[in-house]
Amino acid sequence: MAALQARWHQAIAEIPPDAHEALLRQVTPVGRSPLPFFSWNWLHALEASGSIVPSQGWQPCHLGLWRGNTLVALAPLYLKGHSYGEFVFDQSFAQLAGQLGLRYYPKLLGMSPLSPIEGYRFLISLDEDHGAMMDTLFQQIEAFCVRQRLLSCNLLYADPDFAHEAQSRGWSLWLNEQSEWINPGLADFDAYLATFNANQRRNIRRERQAVATAGLQVTPLSGEAIPAHLLERMHAFYAQHCSRWGIWGSKYLSAEFFAAAAVHLRSHLVLFSAHEGDPLDPVAMAFCVHNGQQLWGRYWGSEVEINHLHFEVCYYAPLEWAIAHGLRSFDPGAGGSHKKRRGFLARPRLSAHRWFDPRFATILQEWLPRANAQMQEEIAAINADLPFTATYDPPSL
Repeated sequence: MAALQARWHQAIAEIPPDAHEALLRQVTPVGRSPLPFFSWNWLHALEASGSIVPSQGWQPCHLGLWRGNTLVALAPLYLKGHSYGEFVFDQSFAQLAGQLGLRYYPKLLGMSPLSPIEGYRFLISLDEDHGAMMDTLFQQIEAFCVRQRLLSCNLLYADPDFAHEAQSRGWSLWLNEQSEWINPGLADFDAYLATFNANQRRNIRRERQAVATAGLQVTPLSGEAIPAHLLERMHAFYAQHCSRWGIWGSKYLSAEFFAAAAVHLRSHLVLFSAHEGDPLDPVAMAFCVHNGQQLWGRYWGSEVEINHLHFEVCYYAPLEWAIAHGLRSFDPGAGGSHKKRRGFLARPRLSAHRWFDPRFATILQEWLPRANAQMQEEIAAINADLPFTATYDPPSL
């Protein structure tokens, strides 16, 4: 067996696509489909389109373990010059670093850029000793951070099993919350409505009717039914929506990313087109991603102001599509306390952190148990006050 060699890669293009996808399939649990956001095509589209580049504060810094010319493990990583596009808000950590006279940025980050999608983990060949490879990857990452004088490495939206493997190696876990709809095996949208109390059923029907009364209908378009020009239109909606928020608009994705999605990612896409006549001539649209088992809401935009249109395009129509296709869950995206009134549970999300200054690490490690306990209480409180019937699994640390 060839000796193991660690290499740092400044672009996902340096990783052979077939080797990357083979590792991704091997780490995907039996009976599940790989997560599109961690695929080579998705990561490459982000980098090649100029959406994830050093000038925007994202330097790809992927760690590969090789035996000769064979990739046997991969940790997708980025050097970050800021905390935008992560959705795990550590600005208070940066403030603490400043008070201690420490440089918080750049930091090393593991996640699917711009997407708060649970499931980050190292990709390790099944032909290798899993524990030994995990040890090697963590050792290489820690040595890199010390060598480069980085204050921290942060692995966000971690797969829960992976997060606990990191914790067993001395990393600290931070608990955050995100909304998710879990399908209990519903037959149709009426069955979804039946899970709510009578008052909220009326509210949802009224909200959907408001869109219909305005003369709009929503049509889902997926896979090959999505023409390339519609993804160009989606970029325009995305850019327009971001511009509404001014400097807080978080416009990261370039037009080239949507063009790449039209070519390489179309099989995972569902667009929800709100239109008066032709679905290919929308007045509003939502961009969603699926893997045949899960659905994720990502971006939307509208050129009209119609009451409840956002709820219809981004929640109700995707939920209806997910139920019709037997999907097991729908993650509608970050933020929004209004989601709990539309069928979404508060769900725990773990991130794993390692800090390389003893003072900084001590302060945060003393704070984390209290912060995590408070977040557990908040998640439980949210889920105790839902207007629908749901089964809730408490978070585990």
